[in-house]
Amino acid sequence: MKKEYKDNVKDLCQAIKSLKSCEEIEMFLEDLCTINELQEMSQRYQVAKLLYANENYASICGKVGASTATISRVKKCLDYGNGGYKNAIERGK
Repeated sequence: MKKEYKDNVKDLCQAIKSLKSCEEIEMFLEDLCTINELQEMSQRYQVAKLLYANENYASICGKVGASTATISRVKKCLDYGNGGYKNAIERGK
């Protein structure tokens, strides 16, 4: 199962990488995800950007409306994850 999972994720990454613009990526994500999934992913990314900028939990809760559990999960990924958030944030500047 793990190899199949990794192969499927790589296939999805290749599909996203093949898209030519933010608009194409947005259309793909809107087709792929439910509205709630897309809202949750975009909220987690906003949380990551604010944590990366050293915002505190209370400020992030007020700005984004995320729960402290979500903020804590994102913080753990920023501190101990694979570096995906950091890559995206730094390259998006």
